[in-house]
Amino acid sequence: MGQAYSVTEINQYIKNMFIRDRILSHIYVKGEVSNCKYHTSGHIYFTLKDTGGQMACVMFAGQRKGLKFHLEEGQSVIALGSIDVYERDGKYQLYANEIVLDGQGILYERFEKLKRDLEAEGLFDSTHKKQIPPFPKKIGIVTASTGAAIQDIVNIAKRRNPYVQLILYPALVQGTGSAQSVAKGIAILDKLGLDTIIIGRGGGSIEDLWAFNEEVVARAIYQSHTPIISAVGHETDITIADFVADLRAPTPSAAAELAVNDYMAFLSSVRDFRRQLDKEILQKLSYNQARLKEYKLRLIYSSPAYQIKQKRQYLSDTEQKLVQRMHQNLKEKRHMLELAIARLEGLSPLSKLNRGYALVIGEDNKPVQSIKKVVKNEILTISLLDGDLLTRVEKLTQVQRG
Repeated sequence: MGQAYSVTEINQYIKNMFIRDRILSHIYVKGEVSNCKYHTSGHIYFTLKDTGGQMACVMFAGQRKGLKFHLEEGQSVIALGSIDVYERDGKYQLYANEIVLDGQGILYERFEKLKRDLEAEGLFDSTHKKQIPPFPKKIGIVTASTGAAIQDIVNIAKRRNPYVQLILYPALVQGTGSAQSVAKGIAILDKLGLDTIIIGRGGGSIEDLWAFNEEVVARAIYQSHTPIISAVGHETDITIADFVADLRAPTPSAAAELAVNDYMAFLSSVRDFRRQLDKEILQKLSYNQARLKEYKLRLIYSSPAYQIKQKRQYLSDTEQKLVQRMHQNLKEKRHMLELAIARLEGLSPLSKLNRGYALVIGEDNKPVQSIKKVVKNEILTISLLDGDLLTRVEKLTQVQRG
């Protein structure tokens, strides 16, 4: 006996098979609506059937915003979605993302085919997208000359910037020949050297918007040298033109907002930038003035004239110090000399002679300091302050002193 699997495991396995299938994850299913029920939660439960079978379907509340009609019994529709397994019941069903009436299904098939072909050819590549000029002077518009679209664009453009020139090419935007009219308008305006071109129209059914799903319009947009903003229908409407254009706007009014700069906001920004620029210039000027003063001082300090002046001042100060020190030294030496002179005068015989003393010189020309050095009849020389006396020793008398 082989391995047994649980019901849950089998349902999960089958569910994974459905998930991995590329076709079942994005598929169109055509059939007649039956058992249609609108649940209080907002979900729609229904069955699609034909002569050979039937399939359970559900459209969740989050997907209903794309449903443009009331789903009813007996309607022939085409549903786009994915087929998956509901594990609890073990049943597969279609989870619908979009539902259109059968007559519109052919257009959706054409839309998807052209979208795949142009995408494969590279017409949607972001590398081909051109930037929308931020400050346009001339803007071209390809739309009907009557209707809400042109009025919305004109009103918003005048409010945002009355100096921008608007050039309208009145094209057919619905019915026979409308695609060729839009493509011609793009080609003509592209030759005028405009800043931006807006193409679009107001909302409507897929048939009403079909001109912007034609290949001739897509190629005209791609070949344009002027940046193009696509603004077709309402926010939920998607066209081939939206994929090829350089920028998609959800509505014609939004296109005008994107294409035309707000002049008052621009002036306000310019004033802000001017104030900021003035502030930065003043700061820069103040900074450079301070640096200039610093460099000027450095230059003055480094100049030969300043250096000579500094050296001269240094020499003058040094000379003055030297003179002061010389005078001080001279004064000190003079004082020391005066002291020495005083001492010398104190020791000089002349000073003693001046006070009445006399110098006695023996015959040996040596001073006589004691009578013991003298003999009777010796000739002595007595030196006085104003002259010398020669005398003979007659008598020697020794005296005890002290």
